[in-house]
Amino acid sequence: MADIKVLTLVGSLRAASVNRQLAELAAEAAPEGVTLTIYEGLGDLPFYNEDIDTEDAPAEVVALRAAAAEAAATLVVTPEYNASIPGVLKNAIDWLSRPYGDGALKDKPLAVIGASFGQYGGVWAQDETRKSFGVAGPRVVESVKLSVPAKTLDGKHPRENAEVAAAVRDVVEKLVAEVG
Repeated sequence: MADIKVLTLVGSLRAASVNRQLAELAAEAAPEGVTLTIYEGLGDLPFYNEDIDTEDAPAEVVALRAAAAEAAATLVVTPEYNASIPGVLKNAIDWLSRPYGDGALKDKPLAVIGASFGQYGGVWAQDETRKSFGVAGPRVVESVKLSVPAKTLDGKHPRENAEVAAAVRDVVEKLVAEVG
């Protein structure tokens, strides 16, 4: 079986964010034959502007679209900012949705998980992220959900919480099962 590549987009740019840690755990939990790669360039993307979305699009945009095109699936890991989606992630969605109707993630499975310091673990941000990506072209796997209230981790890496680690493994397995 060929290696299945999963693009992982983290909606927090902070190096020590709990969401980055969840993404790291997902990469560690990937079954044999599956590679999860955390995309490191979201903070470098210019704001979406159709005037610069041309054949000579910025290099940062070309790199994101290439990473998305190479992936068989996408895992999005997002915090909740002011009861919604982080701007850096929304900007990535806007770039990945173009060209309209034929973006790099078109028809590929995508799942959204995350952690937040609110009591519901960022459910609103995850719902908004699913909605935006659903319009942008990938096939959002609605049955794959994981919301982690960050306070339940007691300041530890999610891999140190057996329940969270098992849930993340389950998310990765279910997402990969959606690859056609």
